[in-house]
Amino acid sequence: ATMKSLRFISAEAFVSNAEFARKSLGGVAHNLFPLLFKASYLLEQGEVLHDLVENWPLVDLNMGKLLGTTADYQEDLSHRTCSVCLENCLTGLRDYVLNCPSPYTKRLKVVDLTGIKDVEVQFCECKKTMGRWARTELLSKLCLELLVYPQQAQCNPGTFEISIDVLIDLFVTERNYELVAQALLKKCHCPLKICCVAFRSDSLALQKFFYIIKLTDPSLLRKLEIVHNVRLEMEHLEILLNSIHFPLLMSLTLPARTFNVQRFTATDEQMLANIGEKMGEMTQLTELSVPFSILTGRIHKLLSPLKTPLKMLDVSNCSLNHADMAYLANSFHANHLEALDLSGHNIPDLYPSTFFKLLSHSSAVLRSLTLEDCNIQDTHVNMLILGLSPCQKLQEFRFLGNPLSSRALKRLFTFLCELPRLENVEFPVPRDCYPAGITYPIDDASLCRFDHQKYESVAEELNLILLQANREDVKASTPLFGSYDAAVQETNNELGTYLIKSFKETLEKFT
Repeated sequence: ATMKSLRFISAEAFVSNAEFARKSLGGVAHNLFPLLFKASYLLEQGEVLHDLVENWPLVDLNMGKLLGTTADYQEDLSHRTCSVCLENCLTGLRDYVLNCPSPYTKRLKVVDLTGIKDVEVQFCECKKTMGRWARTELLSKLCLELLVYPQQAQCNPGTFEISIDVLIDLFVTERNYELVAQALLKKCHCPLKICCVAFRSDSLALQKFFYIIKLTDPSLLRKLEIVHNVRLEMEHLEILLNSIHFPLLMSLTLPARTFNVQRFTATDEQMLANIGEKMGEMTQLTELSVPFSILTGRIHKLLSPLKTPLKMLDVSNCSLNHADMAYLANSFHANHLEALDLSGHNIPDLYPSTFFKLLSHSSAVLRSLTLEDCNIQDTHVNMLILGLSPCQKLQEFRFLGNPLSSRALKRLFTFLCELPRLENVEFPVPRDCYPAGITYPIDDASLCRFDHQKYESVAEELNLILLQANREDVKASTPLFGSYDAAVQETNNELGTYLIKSFKETLEKFT
């Protein structure tokens, strides 16, 4: 168990009686508020949290810092997205604005919600979480409520002299679009100013995406994710980058099939060059994700204008050819890549030597490597071990969907124990657990048709290899349908509906 200081134990005792704590807050020294905040969050004392925020005496309220590792209590609580706690923090913020002894006693200027992390396993008592989408919705609702209050009540005129920047990662879909757009549109009149640091849009009509992205104030944006069901193609991307300037953008994720060089014309070539140039103007850009685009032979056109080396690159299922891989291996990006996803490429057949060159160049910094469905077979294991040996900083290695036998997996695991920083391994169901005639990549229908008992015993043996090497710190798993994604989890109903809708449209066109 994590050590708690005497101060923290006292803080827990103080907040555990909610009624007493709320009555006594007026007499609490200002510098104790952060301590009481973390204690209340740990014990899920929602009402106390509400009152702490409502009477917050300091200039800033940074959730990541308040809940992270502190001197009094080492445990990091920033990945607890407890619904009770977060809702009370946000309504407390609204009431901070409304309840005015005098605007001069109010010091709060910045609230930072960006340090909250959404994870798969929640340890909070109430078991109800408030994910990024729900936080976006609630904050927008509260901002709009604040605009209605002054007309209703004889509110203190000082209320609207208050101005608090609320830093948040917005997540917008068709379902909360109207609400968020209204809140952003009226931002200048609201005491709580939504400052969007990261923006994710999913299941949203293109027109609405273009409208709302301008409202967010793109000059502050550090991360932009345009994902499932936003029909962004190359020409739309060119318009977006030509019409909007993203000076601070560090991370860009584009939807599947944004680029398709199979149908390339001279205009397309020009368009791709323009997009590359526009990305080159983003001097902070270090993360790029363009999965399922067809970029055969064009990766240099997209990446060579970049002035800053990429630390993260996802080109999974992009039909890269030998020239693309050679470009990547020899580019200045290679020495800086901390995360690389090359899934869906037949690495051993197409470009083993250039791939290993890329690996050796990035080995000093590489932390995450994903090689799913890459046709890595038993005969390639020794070569793979050789390539991975210099990658001493590797923390995550994912290689689902490769036709490897249980014997080859054991050999690989024995080696993986030697990587000192390794924390997470995602390995495939062994080939010998599937029926004889199985072909790779395995289609979704056959994915679960393996001998589960045999798989369990192999998985046990693999864990035993880790155990005997004193590597209990390594988590090994086989998530058949890919790694956990908090954002998809939170909006999967909407995603499903959207997919069925677009499938119907496609069928209608087809018939």
